[in-house]
Formats: sequence, C-alpha cells, structure tokens
Amino acid sequence: MPGTLYVVATPIGNLADLTFRAETTLKDVNLIAAEDTRTSRKLLHHYKISTPVISYHDKNEINQAEKLVNKLNSGDSIAVIADAGTPCISDPGYRLVHLAKKKGIEVIAIPGPSALTAALSVSGIPTDHFYFEGFLPPKKGRKTRFELLETLPATVVIFESPQRVLRTLRDIQQYWGNRVVSICRELTKIYEETFLGTVIEAENYFSKSKTKGEFVILVAKKGYTLN
Repeated sequence: MPGTLYVVATPIGNLADLTFRAETTLKDVNLIAAEDTRTSRKLLHHYKISTPVISYHDKNEINQAEKLVNKLNSGDSIAVIADAGTPCISDPGYRLVHLAKKKGIEVIAIPGPSALTAALSVSGIPTDHFYFEGFLPPKKGRKTRFELLETLPATVVIFESPQRVLRTLRDIQQYWGNRVVSICRELTKIYEETFLGTVIEAENYFSKSKTKGEFVILVAKKGYTLN
C-alpha cells in the first residue's frame, strides 16, 4: 500500500503555535520534506522530533517531487513543511501535492498557522471578500499587477519583505490612491504589531525605522473608509 502525504502547517513565529496533531504527525511519518532544513530543525529540536529530514524547495522542487512520490508509492508516509505557516501558500509544495494526487496517493491537510488568515482576522477591515496576491513582482510586470488589482471589489492581501515595504506603500498610493490599509508586522513574534489607517499614514509610520521583519499588507477595496 502507498503511504500518505501530509501537508503540515508550522508556526509563523511562536513555536507554541504548533498543533498537537501536527506534532504527532511529524513524529509518526517516515520522512519530513522541509523548505529549509536548518530553519525546520529548530522547530523539530524544540519538540524532540527525530524524524529524518530532506530538503524540498523552489530550486529542487520538480526533481524532488518525483523522488518523494516514489517513496510514497513504496509505502513511506511523508510530511511536507514550509519555513513557516502552511505549505503551498506562497511556499513550495503544490507540485508534490499535484503529482501525488495524479498517482492516486492520499493527501491530508494538517491545518494550523497561516500568516494570511492571521492577518485577515486582526485587520479591522472587511474580509468577506478578499484576494490573496502574495508577493508582487519586484520589477517586470509590477505595474500591470497593480493595474489589475485596482479593479477588484475586495480586500487585497500582499506579502512583503522589509526591504520593499515602503516602495510597495508608495506604489499603492500612486496606482490606487490613498486607500485604507491594515498592516501586520512580525505576526506572533516578540515585536508583533498591527497598523490601521490610510496608506499615506502607513508610509509615514513605517518610515521611522520600523521596517524590520515580515509584513502582510491588506488594502481595503476602493471607496472604503474608516468613518
């Protein structure tokens, strides 16, 4: 009988956020496919998980997916994890899941932490309709993406690095105007903070040496106000 592929969510900062089911799964599988083995070993060491770990990331994903599916077909059960959060959400994993499903292998989600849902839950802006953009193109195609997203009647969720967050805020102002934004920085970590206001206010706030850590930018739909 083939093994099972588990898509396991891991903490986005606070190690205590690993679910009991995720911990049990990571201990019980034959192999863990991790985006960055060095990062993941900190989590695994914390929970005394000694399961073998193999590297699975953007650059080796195609070749590794085939090797991992062969292991699954031979009876091994495998857990795939990202550096943080839920695999396949702006992280490697979907090629492995797709190939496993094509081969008739069972794929089970072990849900848990996600920067996307965490940010939406504390944003303070409407979340009944939202569009997840993830990371914007750094150069080619960036203007086109902004022009497309501008027309959406929903909250737009953007992941951003500390090096580009101010640039992205300026681009939002340029292409969309002074929209209402909610910004989460370092979710679940020691210096976690959230901001709610206009994009101009956000640019002023985060230009004061607050651009460390990972950001989630949520942009309210056109016409939404805080009044």
